[in-house]
Amino acid sequence: MSGERRRCIDASRCFATLALSLACLGVSAAHAQTPRTWTADNGNGTFTNPLFFDEFSDPDIIRVGNDFYLTGTTMHAMPGLPVLHSTDLVNWELESYALDRLDLGPAFRLEDSKEIYGRGIWAPSFRYHGGTFHIFSNVNGQTTQHFTATTPRGPWTRTPMKVSLHDLSVLFDDDGKVWVVWGYRDLHLAQLDATLTDTVPGTTRPLFGKDALIGEGSHLYKIDGKYYITSAWYAGRMRMPAARADRMEGPWEINPSISADEAFGLRQGARLRNNGSSPDIVVNPGNPKARGGMAMHQGGIVQTPAGEWWGWSMFEGNSVGRLTALSPVTWKDGWPYFGLPGNLGRTPRVWVKPKTARPSVAHAPYVRGDEFSGPALANVWQWNHAPDDTKWSLKERPGFLRLHSLPASDFWSARNSLTQRAVGPQSTPTTVLETAGMKPGDVAGLALLNRPFAWIGVRRGDDGFWLERFDQLTRDTVHARLTAGRVWLRAECDFLVERCAFGYSTDGARFTTFGAPVATIFQLKTFQGVRYALFHYNARGAAGGYADFDAMRVHEPSPRGLTRPIPVGRIITLRAAGRDTPFALDGQTRFTVVDRMLGRVALRAGSRYVSVAPVTDTTSTVSLRTGPPRDGETFQWMETPYGDLILMSLTTHRYLRLEVDGAVTGDGLGAEPDPADPVLLRWVLAAAR
Repeated sequence: MSGERRRCIDASRCFATLALSLACLGVSAAHAQTPRTWTADNGNGTFTNPLFFDEFSDPDIIRVGNDFYLTGTTMHAMPGLPVLHSTDLVNWELESYALDRLDLGPAFRLEDSKEIYGRGIWAPSFRYHGGTFHIFSNVNGQTTQHFTATTPRGPWTRTPMKVSLHDLSVLFDDDGKVWVVWGYRDLHLAQLDATLTDTVPGTTRPLFGKDALIGEGSHLYKIDGKYYITSAWYAGRMRMPAARADRMEGPWEINPSISADEAFGLRQGARLRNNGSSPDIVVNPGNPKARGGMAMHQGGIVQTPAGEWWGWSMFEGNSVGRLTALSPVTWKDGWPYFGLPGNLGRTPRVWVKPKTARPSVAHAPYVRGDEFSGPALANVWQWNHAPDDTKWSLKERPGFLRLHSLPASDFWSARNSLTQRAVGPQSTPTTVLETAGMKPGDVAGLALLNRPFAWIGVRRGDDGFWLERFDQLTRDTVHARLTAGRVWLRAECDFLVERCAFGYSTDGARFTTFGAPVATIFQLKTFQGVRYALFHYNARGAAGGYADFDAMRVHEPSPRGLTRPIPVGRIITLRAAGRDTPFALDGQTRFTVVDRMLGRVALRAGSRYVSVAPVTDTTSTVSLRTGPPRDGETFQWMETPYGDLILMSLTTHRYLRLEVDGAVTGDGLGAEPDPADPVLLRWVLAAAR
């Protein structure tokens, strides 16, 4: 088997070195393309939310000097608690995992019919004090775990605390005391002892009571001598409240909303009834007009060395998982509002990158593909529960991931499934499976780890090898005889419509769709989004053979925030996205797009420009104005995740609206999930006259 052929995943995308040649099914090295993945940095001084278009829930960010560090929930995936580093809050790099392995009994290993899906390690509090990095995180049924390191690259030391503190946040005060706030709805406050393993007796007390409009996921800060708590609240709609006090003892004042309703126009997809907690899988249909249920709701704030304040928060991304957004923060009346003056509480999807000492070029936290040719797995991978390290190898057959099968009743209970986060808005994972080492009863392939799960793979029976596709939601199984010993497996996923189509190939060039598309659904059984997984188990209750995986590639057709480049210098026409209403001012319908830098434009009709003039704090007028463009004639050009155009005025930080009657106003707060929302526009190049 040649190294060239081994590293080729299909005829159109080769894995990567100049050594690749025509042996890769006719594709030369000159045409091999570097894989692209979602990058928030637009390369023009702006960024597009989310920071990552994959699952990153319960994020916490700290600054140490000129550097920023980020961690978040990983539940049952191991290694856990990723530690990311950035110099500009937009571009991040994975430095380490604070937790290599969490093995506290059979459930953590998927043994004895037990599991910890949706449990494990979660809701971390990230802090730095006295030369030490600290992460405090919860484990279901265990005490809170405390991780420490002198460098973010580790090694990290884990110490179980003596108490369990739900969704905690820790503050190292400047008088030497260490405070912790925790709880769901009924928040509590206490002082931690010198060992940071227990609370000081007599210091625990409630903060607000269960009826206060403040929830969970708290972040505790001291800013200019005043104490602040940011939190999350779910009643009615998701939003972010805050509290403040001059002293820890209070009194505490509550602001019920420093951020609300911002989900960048994402529409609520299908969800499992009871969030997937019941044994039966029952799907509630999506509600594309539901408002507030997807919104940013749990996060915190950080100050840059330049003095700017920025906030971050997670929001629901449907089945791809909870996503992380970055927001400019505007202080008003002593409160840190997410958003910009004139539109507080709403976060622009596209905005100017933070002013930092070391701005970074666009890059993603990790490379999603893996040739399995190195001494270790790529750092993007995480095991589903604690693995059996004697049953997988990169060394038994260099250049391949070898998974030895272990007994399991189905994919859900299979040990040693290797996973990585699915990435939106669309992505296509492809792997190559060699089946020679599989034994009767073995099942191996590529899966969508979710509830319901689905997979495409190979099952070896007593009568040979069968290609199989299974959908847990419909219980539908598709079979086909497989004679080739090497098969390419693929899942084409679109997380904006919540559908994935499986396909296969026996030559890497021609792929055949296999079975009907499967639905991907938001659920909280795993408390994660969909994960791509490589798996191998034996369905007959015995240890079987081995399966060899020859590399993994994830292709993304839309790895940036704009699906189409800004048509600078071109003449366009505009209309409402959800209807045929044309965008017209004073009878003008053709507009030249004038570059204003930083992803901003002016719209010129003849010698006049579309202009927004504030009337009050909440209203404005839109007209055509003569003269060179200023802020009133400048708009931040951005798209919703679905590709609809929205234009935000730089003078009001609100959006143009095209009303049903054709009137153009400038008072839009942001993109709403309704496909007929008046702020959503479509543009086309104007026909020549």
